Amino acid sequence: MIFLISLFLTVRRLIIIFIITLFAISIARAQELNCKIQVLTAQIQVPDPTVFSALQKSIFDFMNARKWTGDNFQPQERIACSMVVSITKIDANNVYEATLTVQSSRPAFRSSYNATMLNYADNDFKFQYIQYQPLNYTDNAFTNNLSSMLAFYAYIMIGLDYDSFSSHGGDPYFQKAQSIVNTAQNAGEVQTQDEKGWKAFESTRDRYWIAENLMDNKFNALRLVYYKYHRLGLDQMYDNADDGRANIMDCLTMLKSMNDDNPNSMMLQLFFNSKSKELVQIFAQGLPDEKTNATTILTALDPTNAQNYQTILKQ
Repeated sequence: MIFLISLFLTVRRLIIIFIITLFAISIARAQELNCKIQVLTAQIQVPDPTVFSALQKSIFDFMNARKWTGDNFQPQERIACSMVVSITKIDANNVYEATLTVQSSRPAFRSSYNATMLNYADNDFKFQYIQYQPLNYTDNAFTNNLSSMLAFYAYIMIGLDYDSFSSHGGDPYFQKAQSIVNTAQNAGEVQTQDEKGWKAFESTRDRYWIAENLMDNKFNALRLVYYKYHRLGLDQMYDNADDGRANIMDCLTMLKSMNDDNPNSMMLQLFFNSKSKELVQIFAQGLPDEKTNATTILTALDPTNAQNYQTILKQ
């Protein structure tokens, strides 16, 4: 009798462990982001470093443990990304001022190469944080500025990734990012803490304009470029580098036409922040005419990196 009871308890324990394991696997597969987090404090005096360790862990859990889409991702499919929070000031009310640098990438097909999708520094990163406070977030509701900003960039990174695999595939996530902008604009915390980055009149290059440009038909060409550049360009380079490079050249022509109609847009800057070095590498391997055409277009579209583009002609 004792043996049967022991056997029953053992089997029951194994079943529970099995169920928990399956549940953990299903959660892991559901997550979309593989986000590395750093909180840097070199610019301030740090009385208690455990606060920043707690903040770093809270952001890590917020980005990586939350389910952002309705799709399930295999571990190797999760979007590689990073956030670096550089703290510049803390006041007596635990209000932090910082710069947030956000990066994300996606792999090129049949290659070890990871293409940068987003490389952006948000200098208006201001939030209140109390050690060990939970970071709660709900779509269509403003909880606090920290959660809203993290969620905003999560949806931007996911949207860009989806755009790179299917034409306008990122629409649902850019819509959510725009909804975060709308709810944050009228939030009490934003008003009382002089938060910036959510409103059109505060800047021509902030979170408001990222979301607005991504959903504006005037920049439809750029959305198509994200698809054609990656799916028909980079992903084709392994099998036929010439065809892949030709498709990327078509993308530059599309961007030139868009810029002629809407010069100096926020999204064009965002694109070249992530692609300038990559484009040099791509066209350095091209034919002489390709090198010349690419250098001319790139220099016109992205004069900040004009000197780097000139190296295409020298290789």
